[in-house]
Amino acid sequence: MRTVSILGATGSVGTSTLDLVEREPDRFRVVALTANCDVERLAAAARRTGAELAVVADESCLPALRDALSGTGTAVAGGAQAICDAAALGADWTMGAIVGCAGLRPTLAAIERGGTVVLANKEPLVSAGDIITAAAATHGATLLPADSEHNAVFQCLDPTRPDNVRRIILTASGGPFRDWTLEQMAAVTPAQAVAHPNWSMGAKISVDSATMMNKGLELIEAARLFPVPPERIEIVIHRQSVIHSMVDYVDGSMLAQLGPSDMRVPIAHCLAWPERMATPMAPLDLVKLGRLDFEAPDALRFHALTLARDAAEAGGARPAILNAANEVAVAAFLAGAIGFLEIAAIVDDTLQRYDPAAPETLDAVLAIDAEARRRAGERVKDCVA
Repeated sequence: MRTVSILGATGSVGTSTLDLVEREPDRFRVVALTANCDVERLAAAARRTGAELAVVADESCLPALRDALSGTGTAVAGGAQAICDAAALGADWTMGAIVGCAGLRPTLAAIERGGTVVLANKEPLVSAGDIITAAAATHGATLLPADSEHNAVFQCLDPTRPDNVRRIILTASGGPFRDWTLEQMAAVTPAQAVAHPNWSMGAKISVDSATMMNKGLELIEAARLFPVPPERIEIVIHRQSVIHSMVDYVDGSMLAQLGPSDMRVPIAHCLAWPERMATPMAPLDLVKLGRLDFEAPDALRFHALTLARDAAEAGGARPAILNAANEVAVAAFLAGAIGFLEIAAIVDDTLQRYDPAAPETLDAVLAIDAEARRRAGERVKDCVA
């Protein structure tokens, strides 16, 4: 039986993970579940799985969680340090799905206990990639990618012979505006931006898909995860979202991973790795699918891709600044404070005005993140004014 902890158990990735764990109760035992403040869903998941510990990041929610789990045998705790303590309990397998930089310290705490840590949030590798990968090497932790694109690469790539890899190709749906003009995109509303054509995701990542910033962040992650430099990582639009990524080898062979557009597939691969496990997904019907289309992304309409590639190639603090400024800009767009095209413009402006030294510690990463957010926030105010 594999012990499992889920950091961010009430989000979309956390609930997908719980769905798989609960389908095989004889195979998995839940150690810890965490959430920010969703007491009702956290308590319900803890009761269903018999979790040993449930933790809320918002300490004001702790009394409600304590009441909800009274008499169940599940211990409860609250606060940021309690989240890190839960991550450090030493489960065999830990899902890191806490959104934003709030997930950095818990993810690092899990890595420092060894075991297998699954990365579902982008911040550990985008903002603190060198620190995270160095910690994994030091503590003997195994890092597995839950993103469908990186999981696809993981399944296709032979990491022992990186010289045999010519390039990694990350596929992108292109989002809802892949055929829109710049003039049309300037008038995009938040409701339009979160209506993803293929995937069911949260608002922030749906907007990132619409700007294609998510693919730029994935490029940075791929360069951290795999022994392939950014200049050998390409992005193509694949409207059907059936091929999740490809690896092109020097002999002309290209390996691709195909699957339905459901996060339970890559999560299941990580959950059972190095074995496989059944999922409730129906097999692909290739005859019904009929065709697979590919096209190059338009760098003019999707300026975020250029910004992310430049940050990946520059390294240092650039990816952390890119990520922080993007989070501020997306939040402002969702709040109706700025226009859709201003998201990339604010990120670009922040990158131009802020260029600190490369961070060597997690505290330095968080300081850079905070300063980048402050500067991006100033730019948002300028737009509103």
